[in-house]
Amino acid sequence: MRSSTDTLRFAFQPVVNLTTGGVAGLEILVRPETGDILAEARRDPELDGRLAVLAVRAAARKETLLPLHINVFAGTLADLGGLTPLHSAVREAGRLPWEITIDIGPPYTHVPQRALLEAVSELRGQGFRICADGVGDGDVPLRLLTDLAPDLVKLDASLLERPAAVRAMRTLCEQLGALLSVEGVETETQCATARSAGVQLAQGELFAPATRVPAVDVYVPPRGPGLATTPPSGPWVREFVRPAALLPDTASAGQVRALLTGSPDVSGVVLVDRDGVPVRSVHRSRFLLSMSGRYGHALYADRPAARLGDVPRTVGVDATAWEVLDVVAVGDRDRTSDDVAVVDRYGRCVGAVRLADLVRTLAETRVEEAAGLNPLTRLPGSDAITGEVDRRIVDGRAFALSWLDVDHFKQVNDGAGFAAGDELIRSVGRALQQAAIGHTRVGHIGGDDFLVLTDPEGLDPLAAAVLDVPWEAGGRAVTLSLATVLCLPGGVTDHRQAAACLTPLKKAAKALDGTSWVLGRAERGEYEILRGSHVTPAQAPRTAAESPGR
Repeated sequence: MRSSTDTLRFAFQPVVNLTTGGVAGLEILVRPETGDILAEARRDPELDGRLAVLAVRAAARKETLLPLHINVFAGTLADLGGLTPLHSAVREAGRLPWEITIDIGPPYTHVPQRALLEAVSELRGQGFRICADGVGDGDVPLRLLTDLAPDLVKLDASLLERPAAVRAMRTLCEQLGALLSVEGVETETQCATARSAGVQLAQGELFAPATRVPAVDVYVPPRGPGLATTPPSGPWVREFVRPAALLPDTASAGQVRALLTGSPDVSGVVLVDRDGVPVRSVHRSRFLLSMSGRYGHALYADRPAARLGDVPRTVGVDATAWEVLDVVAVGDRDRTSDDVAVVDRYGRCVGAVRLADLVRTLAETRVEEAAGLNPLTRLPGSDAITGEVDRRIVDGRAFALSWLDVDHFKQVNDGAGFAAGDELIRSVGRALQQAAIGHTRVGHIGGDDFLVLTDPEGLDPLAAAVLDVPWEAGGRAVTLSLATVLCLPGGVTDHRQAAACLTPLKKAAKALDGTSWVLGRAERGEYEILRGSHVTPAQAPRTAAESPGR
């Protein structure tokens, strides 16, 4: 008697890395010839578990080395626990558990949450990666999502119509240490929206359709001009992770050679121990050069490949791109082109990073930043600061936005000369940069105007560095005015509102005598004067040259 699974076929859809443009994995989709087997599987956990096993076996028949995404209903996990047959199928296919991501799909309604969390904990203990699927169009409770602590969160493409929600989910993913993906992407507009909201992975018809044979090439739209690719602190390594070619550390040189010659896109092989921890790193060119030399094959083919490998270079999945460059910069210069293995908190290899991907993105970022630098101070303009303001608002972080300028600067230029005025502006810019601590950003928005973004605790040292200095230009005393608006989480909605709150504070600071500092809060109308004093009617307006520094 034929089973309902006898007529099944499976299709493979690439999961695309939006930063590198490469394929990060393959989701295996059930394609029945007749009937709705997914509806049956939703009601029958045993059937759903068999589908997961069959999906792994289907991938093994296609001989794909890419990481796999296997779909399982939440109710199946709660009912069956750790899916022991799936673990066995993965082992029989010669794959490692951490190459498999379990996409847990809805419905979650009426699913015993404790049993689900216990099953996820067991799967994670075996090494499987966990994905919360169907978020935004399903019924996953937010509390359960945080309890699952997934490695990946998949959003439905319909949520791209609400970019604020996608950005908020990106913030949550950063707190959970998860990547964010969007599935069902069909248009370049959706792709651009996903990128601008900070999404790292995506899949859909735009990139490649689901096919019976795993796709080799995918289409990834180029980035639009001016699209920010990374936060100022540098992109995270997890945005660049490619699938790593893994073999056990007992593999022979012949096995490694067969893998490399059969997979021309593989730049190296990571040899791992039984726990998935990198032991040796085999570089493609150096390895094949050794094997192709005289007597090379006879000498090495049956011997352990580890003898032709190097000590692996590794970074944690939470590292930044700059930390990867630090790792590459240390040691033998001949290894600068080697891939860097990315390891999870257990030390297991979860992928690799190619130096070319990092350098290209970092170079693009620097070019964009350089285009916006002020030629006098070499400081970024307002766009860099306002972009960071918006990121902090989305992250729910408190911040202080300050505006600083030189009092009566036109008179300074007229009296001391433009060269002295330019040198004064450069000196103020250097003082602000030197006083910047933590995540402070300093921008020169033109003329004698500076914009400074800092954490609230960084305000006092910053103010002291520029307000306690006796500034002068061409022998003439000069005073400064500083206005600061303190923005607590929820106090403003975007950088425009923060700038609007700063405008009256700027006017109040300029109305004071001498060096001044006015501090206000975004949610309040009043402000306090921290430096300077009111000009009395008896006082005649004084020029910058006549005003004493304070």
